[in-house]
Amino acid sequence: MFDPILVPLDGSLLAECALPHAIAIARAFDAKAILLRLLDKNQAGEKAQLFDLVNWQINKAGAKQYLEKTGARFIGSGLRIQTTVLEGLVAESITEFAQSQGVKLIILSSHGRSGLSQWGISSVTQKIIFSAPTSVLIIRAYQPVSSELIEQQYKRIMVPLDGSKRAENVLPMVTLLARSYQSRIHIVHVVKTPEMARQMPLAHEDVELSERIVSRNREEAIRYLDQVRLHSPLAGIDIQTHLLTSDNAAAALHELADKEGIDLVVLSAHGYSGYNQWPYGSMVNNFVLYSKVPLLIVQDLPAKEEPAAVEMTPREHSKL
Repeated sequence: MFDPILVPLDGSLLAECALPHAIAIARAFDAKAILLRLLDKNQAGEKAQLFDLVNWQINKAGAKQYLEKTGARFIGSGLRIQTTVLEGLVAESITEFAQSQGVKLIILSSHGRSGLSQWGISSVTQKIIFSAPTSVLIIRAYQPVSSELIEQQYKRIMVPLDGSKRAENVLPMVTLLARSYQSRIHIVHVVKTPEMARQMPLAHEDVELSERIVSRNREEAIRYLDQVRLHSPLAGIDIQTHLLTSDNAAAALHELADKEGIDLVVLSAHGYSGYNQWPYGSMVNNFVLYSKVPLLIVQDLPAKEEPAAVEMTPREHSKL
């Protein structure tokens, strides 16, 4: 399902927040982990360009040493590892490399070398997320990684479902994670309060109509959640279902994630109302920007066609 996985690193401790999750995913899916160090062309000034070849060799040697040290921590966990150094524009090069290598999942930190900010994700991370040709796991960079590099334990996984088959696309992946880490899966469905005509106050018949719609939708949702729990790939897994009613589905989900101490939120890239011309649906976009916990986005669209091969010089691409 997720083999291989790609972990872009920039040498910062914030970016290394992705490493415990990379170990957990690689172990659960028996996947090869590709650690990628991207040397940004934009970092070189005019003077540096005069000694471009020398600088490249120095930076590449440092990047190789960094990846060797980081990769050793993976090998110590008994996982398959590949390390690669590239030079280019960061976001563009990462997404192009992921496509060329047939990567199934990109795991990256919300922030890296540029440091934490008031925004939910850095500008580089945002570019990668919205141009990624595959599924993405976003780790919130709030705490440094321990030198022991203990793999992440997903004990409480939240899976919001909207009743669509597209949203249920995540269930096989969630099942494998749950079996690997004895997780409790929180299946959530939100019944939205219907938006009524803008009358202040609402007429009595408007209130009754709204209540009838909510009641009907809740009855359907109860049957749906029972069906998911008993007949989906999650059969036999520790499952807790939540049926919420709210006029703001995203806010209700964030509140539940905080209340239940969720370790991971898993969403399909698109749900019932998703459009293929956009990389993600509105709920995923909200969680990308505002979620406080790791977010796994399972891409439901077919993989993009690989662009025509372009010859690369040894300076641009070197695999260890």
